[in-house]
Amino acid sequence: MKVLKRIIFAAILVLISIGLLVVGNGYDMYKEALQKIPLEEKVASIKEKDNYTKIEEVPQMYKNAVISVEDHRFYNHNGIDIIAIGRAVINDIKAMDFVEGGSTITQQLAKNIYFTQEKKITRKIAEVFMAFEIEKNYEKDEILELYINTIYFGNGYYNIKDATIGYFGKDPKDMNDSECIMLAGIPNAPSVYSPTKNPDLAKQRQKQVINKMIKYGYLTQERANKILEE
Repeated sequence: MKVLKRIIFAAILVLISIGLLVVGNGYDMYKEALQKIPLEEKVASIKEKDNYTKIEEVPQMYKNAVISVEDHRFYNHNGIDIIAIGRAVINDIKAMDFVEGGSTITQQLAKNIYFTQEKKITRKIAEVFMAFEIEKNYEKDEILELYINTIYFGNGYYNIKDATIGYFGKDPKDMNDSECIMLAGIPNAPSVYSPTKNPDLAKQRQKQVINKMIKYGYLTQERANKILEE
């Protein structure tokens, strides 16, 4: 019995040591990224890009759709969503693979502007530290604004204005409700949900976003039905 307890205790110590090592490596990656390019400088360079779109120029329907499908607790967390992370960990363990990320909008922004898309634990840890840094320095609407100007919408469109002009032939502020909701669903899998390449799949994804909006109180079923008819 004593031998078993010692083995368990040793195993726990090994796991804790590995965990601390991974967290430490992730923190080092985060600090190195900031040393290369400080956050303020990185944000300034994003805002200087062509077609940068202010959050005030985006329809409320689009913002509601993005929040619903990407991070419905966005305005209530400090950069990470513990509930979403816990659910993702359970699903990843079940699948024995990275099948679900649990990333918030802030984490996705951190990844887009500082790190690669590679699914590695160290990068995920660095992403968390960077998310805290972003939340500490910017308001929620500023974070959302940066997010929609740095995500990939497929077809070579890396910000919302390029995407709305490319897909719908109009500026973001001129999108109708149906277009707003369809656009919000594309970044999940840009090559799959492109309205020009896979219109049927894009419509299916749009319905998924609508269901999320109904679930979180942004749409009534009656209004959703009218949007789907557009």
